[in-house]
Amino acid sequence: MRYFIVALLAWLAAIGPCRAEGYPNRSIHLIVPTGPGGITDLLARLVGERLSKAAGQPVIVENRIGAGGVTGSHYVAQAAPDGYTLLFAFPSHTVNAALYTKLPYDALGSFAPVTMISTFPSVLEVRPNFPARTVQELIALAKSKTDPLTYASVGNGSLAFLSAALFAVEADINLVQAPYESVPEAAMALQSGDVDMFFDTPVTAIPLIKAGKVRALAVTSETRQPSMPDVPSVSETVPGYKALGWNGVLAPKGTPEAVIERLNQLIVGLLRTPEMQAELTGMGVEVVGNTPNQFRAAIGTDITKWSAVIKEAGIQPD
Repeated sequence: MRYFIVALLAWLAAIGPCRAEGYPNRSIHLIVPTGPGGITDLLARLVGERLSKAAGQPVIVENRIGAGGVTGSHYVAQAAPDGYTLLFAFPSHTVNAALYTKLPYDALGSFAPVTMISTFPSVLEVRPNFPARTVQELIALAKSKTDPLTYASVGNGSLAFLSAALFAVEADINLVQAPYESVPEAAMALQSGDVDMFFDTPVTAIPLIKAGKVRALAVTSETRQPSMPDVPSVSETVPGYKALGWNGVLAPKGTPEAVIERLNQLIVGLLRTPEMQAELTGMGVEVVGNTPNQFRAAIGTDITKWSAVIKEAGIQPD
């Protein structure tokens, strides 16, 4: 019996790494649970292109939009755990448990983290003729008005939603969300005056700022951004305020550990190249490329933080 157990353990140890041998040998589908044109979509396509070259197989990027990221996340949670269907997650992944009474998956338990790709702030922007020219003036304006100011977002759980919810709590003001299907639509709504503000990401905000189509009031990182040194941080007016977005790759629960390790090796490797570092820095994001366990811990921390913010903001789950 002892010999049988020892032999069985040796066999299991031997086949574990082999399950990643030859991976990948066909197309990988990278699911983006939000619309085109925003930072998540742009990064997914960039990472997908580089991953395809590194892995030697096509990486097909698919936008599966709906319910603040739930539709795309659920699709991946139900997929075969073989490493060929992956989720390019964004901040909604960690807050949807607090926003929806019944999720068809568990944000941690239904997935196998691969790596966090990047973190980035948002840019609080208004239209050029908006009366408030600083965060302090914006807060004063919000408190003086009978009707709440409005902000654009790409749905519950998006970085714009989270940044605005935290801003409303920390500044003690009321804000009303106006959700749109994509970042370009949200930005257009701001420019046309349909909403009062939009917490955009640097990669899509900077071109609009340079063109004079919008005006930046602040960034949501703790300190000013190198790409926008003249734009103050919200925390300079609202001490302690910090809202960062992130993107990362998740696989379905049950994906073999050897496949997760292979994916982590491929993706972190491409993130470490000077070309990728320069390209991502130019997009206003900070490269991460951590381990699966570190990514899992970060997701858990985010769930705790944003669940508390949602509760304090009085936002009722659907």
